[in-house]
Amino acid sequence: MLPKIYAALRRRPLLWAAAAVAVLLVAASLVIAGNTRTVEGQPGGAASTAPSGTQAPQADQGGYRPAYHLTPDQRWMNDPQRPFFLDGLWHYYYLYNADYPEGNGTEWFHATSTDLVHWKNEGVAIPKFRNGLGDIETGSAVVDTEGTAGFGKGAVIAVLTQQHDGVQRQSLFYSTDKGYSFQSYGQNPVMENPGAEHWRDPRIVRDDASNQWLMLLAEGSKIGFYTSLDLKRWTYVSGFEQDGLGILECPDFFQLDIDGDPAKRTWVLAASANGSGEGRTTGLAYWTGGFDGKAFTANGGHQWLDGGADFYAAVTWDDPRQSEDERKASRHAIGWMNNWAYARQLPTDGWFGAASVVRDMRLTSETGRPALVQSPTPALQSLEGAPAQVPAGSLQAGRTLTIPDSGAFKADVELEKPADGTGKATLLLQSGGTTYATIGYDFAAGRAFVTRDGDAVAGGQGKAASEGGGEYRQARSVEARPAGGTVQLTAYVDRSSVEVFVDGQSLTSLVFPPAGPKEARLAADAPLTLKAGTVTPLAGIR
Repeated sequence: MLPKIYAALRRRPLLWAAAAVAVLLVAASLVIAGNTRTVEGQPGGAASTAPSGTQAPQADQGGYRPAYHLTPDQRWMNDPQRPFFLDGLWHYYYLYNADYPEGNGTEWFHATSTDLVHWKNEGVAIPKFRNGLGDIETGSAVVDTEGTAGFGKGAVIAVLTQQHDGVQRQSLFYSTDKGYSFQSYGQNPVMENPGAEHWRDPRIVRDDASNQWLMLLAEGSKIGFYTSLDLKRWTYVSGFEQDGLGILECPDFFQLDIDGDPAKRTWVLAASANGSGEGRTTGLAYWTGGFDGKAFTANGGHQWLDGGADFYAAVTWDDPRQSEDERKASRHAIGWMNNWAYARQLPTDGWFGAASVVRDMRLTSETGRPALVQSPTPALQSLEGAPAQVPAGSLQAGRTLTIPDSGAFKADVELEKPADGTGKATLLLQSGGTTYATIGYDFAAGRAFVTRDGDAVAGGQGKAASEGGGEYRQARSVEARPAGGTVQLTAYVDRSSVEVFVDGQSLTSLVFPPAGPKEARLAADAPLTLKAGTVTPLAGIR
């Protein structure tokens, strides 16, 4: 990295550093030429341009702003911060930059929800550049039920990274008004940088078995483990090294029961990572294994939670209202829908960044090793309108679907497995007569896939100036081999994203339809049969 350039941008896997520099140079040349249109994006840095040939609708006209995904009212969002539940509300924070492109730095913006579906933006809870230690970056907020930090029982404690002049330190902020506002601890930083370039994203976990707080820090290719009794004084106890995945970020650590069996309770370590060496992009890698109160030992190599291009910096959490066994049977997850390869080149206007829908995760042994599977949280059903049935039958001649004018819907498709086990079925998302995204299943390969090489970003000449253009156009897929004679695929389509779920796997992708009437079609390249299908309109949350 170039620390002076990226001190406030921070979130940058090394693979994309060259691409980011290229973007800045292109943007600067366009400003000089006098034909730039300012677009907000990644915190800090110079203005960039929308892809040539596209016209981003204004925010107040709807346009690309999602109907049912959380977005900032204006400006920029990125990393989610793990939600907590207090007095009937979920409290969720995300990194926010109110000053882009004129200024750098992020802060914590507060949102609340009763159901993890409908969100209310509450305003900035932890402002940046107030205590001389830099901006406010990723960390963890916990409810200190017993008052171990000395700010009273039930105080909300946030331990997070601050960065000043390229140096990352960990600071503590506390709230005595249930998480709506925070004060900086007078003896910050609580952890001084030991000379590391990458030393950030503290994830705080309560280790009840050892009656202590546990912190995980992202330290380059290592996850450091620390313990504390009071959230202020931390002791290093171990490190988990992992080469080949770039710079690890945003670690997470939790327990789940394999197949819902408490006798098979297992630790899961996760971190946002770079999968370019495996033909992937950035996403959430995870390991299963054991923890002895100090060190984590993996029981095998890493796996990936989402196969799409746009599920990063994800966080997971459980529901404290449930019983212990229920909390260890499943867990929520949410991620930032974006990718640093092209985050500043997207054609939205007035707002930038979105959160995924909340998913529910379980740990199963169906593949022979413990693996996370996920599905959309059932609370999303509150958005559903009356479903339109799709007639069963052959797909070779194609099938036009009835979709809502809002552009927000769920498509459920059940496909019969052909006798010869081959053929591809596709759901074509179209706008103005152009297929801008394709969702499909390849029976021969046993993989679900998403392509978006016809959307407004992939088709814009402005993308050719950045390495991120190729990253954006690359098809993404996941292995999904359901047992039985059918494949069930669910696609959550919003105005600028698709989230596909099949056999416990997921594919999350941004998509930006070109102008024109919206349509959708089912098609196949072989004698494939649709057993059942529905299209369900989804209401907005704004």
